[in-house]
Amino acid sequence: MAGVPEACAMQLEPEPRYICSPEHHLMNASFVDLGALLVVGTALTGAAWRRGAAATVTRCLLAGAGVGFVPAGPAPADVHENQHVLGALLIMGTGNIGLLPAGVGLADEFPGPLRWVTSLLGVTALTASQRYFGLGMGGMERVAAFPILVWTPAVGIRGLLRQASRTQDAKPGRHVARATRR
Repeated sequence: MAGVPEACAMQLEPEPRYICSPEHHLMNASFVDLGALLVVGTALTGAAWRRGAAATVTRCLLAGAGVGFVPAGPAPADVHENQHVLGALLIMGTGNIGLLPAGVGLADEFPGPLRWVTSLLGVTALTASQRYFGLGMGGMERVAAFPILVWTPAVGIRGLLRQASRTQDAKPGRHVARATRR
C-alpha cells in the first residue's frame, strides 16, 4: 500500500522468480477489500447453509481465507515475506479446506452440480498447494488460491437469483387462489 517500498527484483527463495507489478498498490488494496468482503459475505449468508456445527465450521474456515487476504495485501512477498506467507497460509489452508465440506453444507436449494464442483475445487486447490505440475510456483499459487475466488461469486450469484425468484413470487397478484375442500 502507500509507503511500502516495493521493488522489481529477482526473488531467490523458495524458487527463483522475478517479481514486479507497476500497479502494485491497486492489487494490494484489492486483496484487503476482497478479504473484508469475504468475511462479511460469509457472515451474512446464513440462509445459504444448512443448520448445524458442520456448516458453522465450514463458514468459519471460509471466513479464515478472507482474514488471510487482509495481511497478504499490504505485504508483498518481496517486501514482507513472513506476513505475506502467513496470509497465504490462511487463504490456501482454511479456504481450501473449507471448500471440501462446503458442497455438503450448502442449503438444499443449491443444485447438485454446484455441490460436487465445490468439493472438486477444494481438492484441486489443496492438490495445487502441494505440487507444481509443471506450472512453476507462481502458476500453482494461482491454482491454489483461485478456486475460492471462482466459487464465492458463483454461490453468491446463485443465492441472489434464488432470492430474486422468491421476491418475484411473493408479489401481490402472482399467486393463484386455491379452492378449499369442505
